[in-house]
Order: sequence, then structure tokens, then C-alpha cells
Amino acid sequence: MAGRFAPRSAPRAAVPHQAAAPAPDALTREWTPPGPFDLRLVVGPLRRGPADPTYRMTADGTAWRASRTPAGPGTLRLTPRGGRIEAAAWGPGAPWLLDRLPTLLGATDDPDAFRPRHRLLALTRHRRPGLRLLRTGLVMESLIPSILEQKVTTDEAYRAWRLLVRGHGTPAPGPTDHAAFDALGLHVMPDARTWSLIPSWEWHRAGVDAKRSGTILRAVRVARRLEEAAAMELPEAMARLQLIPGIGPWTSAETLQRSNGAPDAVTVGDLHLPGIVGHALAGNRDADDEEMLALLAPYEGQRHRATRLILLSGHTPARRAPRMTRGDIARL
Repeated sequence: MAGRFAPRSAPRAAVPHQAAAPAPDALTREWTPPGPFDLRLVVGPLRRGPADPTYRMTADGTAWRASRTPAGPGTLRLTPRGGRIEAAAWGPGAPWLLDRLPTLLGATDDPDAFRPRHRLLALTRHRRPGLRLLRTGLVMESLIPSILEQKVTTDEAYRAWRLLVRGHGTPAPGPTDHAAFDALGLHVMPDARTWSLIPSWEWHRAGVDAKRSGTILRAVRVARRLEEAAAMELPEAMARLQLIPGIGPWTSAETLQRSNGAPDAVTVGDLHLPGIVGHALAGNRDADDEEMLALLAPYEGQRHRATRLILLSGHTPARRAPRMTRGDIARL
């Protein structure tokens, strides 16, 4: 029955073109979305690069996610089938993950609250009816990679996240004797104490400068207090995160979009987003943050959703300047 979960007594044979059945130690649950639903769109923001060790999307449309929950490490597998989502979870965090499955997948989101004022956004919403804003309820797992993404190229940030999680995290719990799962190489990110014990040369090897590593170290010292932001309204949650030196509006917005499913957490201070929004809504690719916010003012309360739709529209200006210069602190 949808909404129930219980241990599987025995594995079932795999069906061609379908996800393999849960192993005996899996907990399972089914959830039926209340309307159109695109799993790839919904959980896509959790992906930090093509080799993210905490996230995989396989060719059959199944999403795998390794998390460090308040109950411990857990792995969640999500498979869309026949208009519903079949979930299986492993590890100490499995009950926590399954209990919050609907919330993760946007059950508390209200897409109908968005009222498009521009034709581009109306068309994109019509073409992407399965978009919902996810809500993980976990702050640190989104905050740390967002800090790593400050003022560097995405490739550099993704590499740092990959090296640090693989080097200091733990292998994700999952099906036993399951070669396909082993091939995914999923890892759970380190806990707060482990982050705090990473030596300086390991940060250096991962290409993380002292400013970003220092911000992460300050954040993990008060990880429990920061996790409380997941239950706060957006202004209070933003204020809580920004108490930490090195965490500003950009980082807190990028975090709360994922942890809180905040539809109004608009990203300011981004290198490209103002130009993308300006180009899409006003034909001005040279827009700055101030103009971006003015253009998004009609969508107050839903500004993050508006930017998601703009990005999904594909109506973005062609690059005319070099990308951010790639750094290499290993040579310093």
C-alpha cells in the first residue's frame, strides 16, 4: 500500500529494463505524486557533477542517493513506475529517509502558487509540468558542497567534493552481493567531526583554498545549530546560516533551495544568473543583481522557481567571454 514500508523477506529476480529488486535488508515504500512528476527534474539539484559519489542516475531513470541522516548513513533508491515512485532504502538512516520521502520529492511544494507573467515562463511550465521543488531536510549535505563552489569553476568544485567525500566519507550501505550497486561507488559524506579532522594537506590536494576550508571548519563546529535551519522560515534560515563568516547570500540560497525547498531563495551574487535572467525576461544579457531582482519582483515568493524555469527553458545567452579562470592552488 502506498505510504507503507516494511522489510523485504527475499529478493526478486531482476526484470529487463527495470530496477533490480531490493535485497533482503531493504526497507521499501511507494508514493504516488499528486500530479505530473519528473523524477530527474525534481532530484537533479542534488547532483554535484557527473561523478558525484553521493548521487547517481542510471540509464533506466532510477535515482540513487547516499545521505548522512540524523539516524545515521542511509542509501535511497527511487524508481518511477506506472505513475508512482517505488523507493528502497538501506542502512541506519533508511527509516528516516523513507518517512520523509514525500517531502523530499516535493509533496509540500505548491507549483500552482506560481503565476507566470512572461510568455517564456508560461510555455516552459507547460512543457515541464513535472517540476516540483524538493526538500531534503538536511542542511550540511547541501551547505558544504555549496561552500566548495564559491568563486571557483564548477569543475574545480565538483572535483573537490568528489575527492573529499571518497577520501573521508564512508561507503554507502546498500544491497549485499549486488554487483550493479557496487559499480555505482556511492559514498556517504563525512560527519561533522571527520570534516573537522581533515588535515590541511588534504584540503590542498583537493584544490580547496584556506578561505573555503576555513568556512567549512567553522560551519561543522556548529553543525547541529545549522541543521535547525531546515525547519525555519526562509528569512530566519538565511540569517542562521549567515552567522558563519564566509557564508553569504549566494551560499545560503543555494543551500536552502535544496534543504528547505524554498521557492523564493533566489541566488544573488552569481557570475552568470543575472545575465541569464536579464536576457530571458528583458533581452539584456548585461543585467546585474539589482536588475535581476527587479525583473523577478513580480514573482516574489516564487523567485527561485522562476529562475529554475528560465534555466530549463534553454533561452540563455551565448557565452561571449572566457569562463572563470581555473585555479590550481597545488602550484602555489
